[in-house]
Amino acid sequence: MKLRNLSFITQLFLPMLVLAQYKPVEQASALTFNIKNLGFNVEGSFKGFDGVINFDPQNPATCTFNVSIDAASVNTDNSLRDSHVRDEFFEVKTYPRIRLASNKIAGANGKYVFTGMLTMKSTTKPISFPFTANLVNEAYVFKGNFKIKRKDFGVGGTSTVSDELEVHLNVTAKK
Repeated sequence: MKLRNLSFITQLFLPMLVLAQYKPVEQASALTFNIKNLGFNVEGSFKGFDGVINFDPQNPATCTFNVSIDAASVNTDNSLRDSHVRDEFFEVKTYPRIRLASNKIAGANGKYVFTGMLTMKSTTKPISFPFTANLVNEAYVFKGNFKIKRKDFGVGGTSTVSDELEVHLNVTAKK
C-alpha cells in the first residue's frame, strides 16, 4: 500500500520537479499592440513583466505560463493619451496588472498553441493563440500574436477607438 502511495505521489509531483522554471527578462521582452483611433493606426507597448513560465519543449502538456504586465506602463508615445488610457480605460489604481495564465500548452518542434485565460480589470476570458519557442543563449524566446476585443474586458467605453486590437508578444525568459 505504501509503495502505491509513493508511486502516486511521484507521478503527481515529478512533472513539477523536472520542468525548468523561467522568468521574463524585462530588458529583452516586449508586448506591443496595434489599434485604430479615428481610423489611424496607433501602436503602443507595455512593460513591467512578471511571473513564472514552466517550460519543457519535449513535454508541452506539463508546461505552465502565469505571467503579467504592469497596466500603468502603457505607452503610445502620447503622454496625454497614455494618462487617459491608464485612468479611464484600464483603471490602473484598482486593476494594476494584466494577467495571462495557461490551462493547456500543445505542440512540438518549436511551434505551440497556448490555451488559457486573459484577465484585464475584473474580467477573465478564455484565449488561444499559436506561439513559437526558441532556445537562444540559455533563454527561451516566446513569440506570439492574438486579437482581442477591448470591450469584452470592459476596457474603454464608446469612443473613436476600435474595439479590436492586435497584441504581439516577444518574451525572453531565463532560469
